[in-house]
Amino acid sequence: MKINGILKKLPYSEPFLFVDSLLNITEDSAEGVYTFNDSLPFYQGHFKNLPVTPGVILTECCAQIGMVCLGIYLLAKEGEIDTEGYQIGMSSAEMEYLLPVYPNEKVRVVSEKIYFRFSKLKCRVVMYNDRDQIVCNGTIAGMLKLKSDA
Repeated sequence: MKINGILKKLPYSEPFLFVDSLLNITEDSAEGVYTFNDSLPFYQGHFKNLPVTPGVILTECCAQIGMVCLGIYLLAKEGEIDTEGYQIGMSSAEMEYLLPVYPNEKVRVVSEKIYFRFSKLKCRVVMYNDRDQIVCNGTIAGMLKLKSDA
């Protein structure tokens, strides 16, 4: 599956889509970018006079690029993604936050597959800012199941 096809299959829309583009995707890794636009609603209250991207949103960005995009690619490789659809559920995330991300900052997420079996995908993820500094890193795991499997 091509990168544009993966992006079209993402089950998110604005303002909760945190993938601008994928730079690379293979059976073992994914890499993509996102710019946190200053008009995103959570900046209005997090924090007063100094907006910062919440850690849960950084984790979601890592999950969308590092787990969901890679999972769609892997399901397509197995010939399973062209069915009615699929369900996604994050089962665990263990993240370490090292630097803040401010409005209008562009980040790059790099993900490495730890394993993909029985519909469960676990990945190591690292988010970098535009100065190539590590913003956060950790592991994310989740299930990607076909809706017909429910």
